Amino acid sequence: MARTAVAYRNLVANSSLNGATGPTTVDSTLVTNGVVVNAAVPELTVIRVTHTDATAHDFILRAGDYPPAWAAGQGDLTVEVAATSGVRYFGPFESGRFLQSDGTMHIDFETGFAGSIDILKVPRGT
Repeated sequence: MARTAVAYRNLVANSSLNGATGPTTVDSTLVTNGVVVNAAVPELTVIRVTHTDATAHDFILRAGDYPPAWAAGQGDLTVEVAATSGVRYFGPFESGRFLQSDGTMHIDFETGFAGSIDILKVPRGT
């Protein structure tokens, strides 16, 4: 199955961003297929994940392809997100570890994960 694309939300320099209206629901389709971030810029990427299931589950950022990800051999980033009200922030990241050869980043969730994901891009300058 094809991964589900989740678009960046751009953080706004010297301003704010509404956190209640942007996140994508992590449902069974996202858990089964995974997420793809197109035109990824890992060094400017911050990911916010919430978890609402009664059991802790893993968030997995997949290692990239070699090349361009020369440090992909370090493996995936796998972090357990706490049950019920777990909120975790991830990033920024290294292109040399997480960028796929097609310019994307791949995210997976352990079976049973439920909640939301928000993929934020940090502005380069003001």
